[in-house]
Amino acid sequence: MIKVAPSILSADFARLGAEVEDIRRGGADYVHFDVMDGVFVPNLSIGIPVLKSLRKATDMFIDVHLMIERPVRYAAAFCDAGADLVNFHVEADLQEKILEAIRIVKEKGKKVGVTVKPKTPAEAILPYAALVDLVLVMTVEPGFGGQKFMQDQMPKVTQIREILDKIKPAVDLEVDGGIDAQTAPIAKSAGANILVAGSAVFKQQDRAAMIRAIREA
Repeated sequence: MIKVAPSILSADFARLGAEVEDIRRGGADYVHFDVMDGVFVPNLSIGIPVLKSLRKATDMFIDVHLMIERPVRYAAAFCDAGADLVNFHVEADLQEKILEAIRIVKEKGKKVGVTVKPKTPAEAILPYAALVDLVLVMTVEPGFGGQKFMQDQMPKVTQIREILDKIKPAVDLEVDGGIDAQTAPIAKSAGANILVAGSAVFKQQDRAAMIRAIREA
């Protein structure tokens, strides 16, 4: 089943609770919560206080994407703040530290994922594939919303799906970047089953129609 996870990076933060309620009513499956530190990516976004507030405002599944250096430092705090799933980049630290972060999130009783940037090969997930619940493939360079979908990432999506099917078939495969009703079927055909969409959803007046279009495209 295809799931749609609108990214609140494109939402109106002055009315974030209402924005999330709107996508919930519109049929969204997850809330995608992008965290940027200005170091791992060249931008800053939201963090733990906003997550705590959002957790009080919704019972939706919150998928936290940490685009930060050394995520092991904050893995527990994001779990405690209300994340349902915490995922972090394999490029953000040494392998042993990424494994430690995975262990922390699992010990907190939350789901965990790893993310790969466009230039990172599919094989980079191998040390983590048996341990995670989700792998996220970036189809834009992380750090900014509204970028164009990188279709050249689709062979990697397919390769990762093949790796996961051999090691742990239940792992979800998420794609983030430039997803809309036109690019969604490309990502789905490559093997993705969770689609992150930011501006494509939040810039529409009828969010429900766009969520449905992405899911059914």
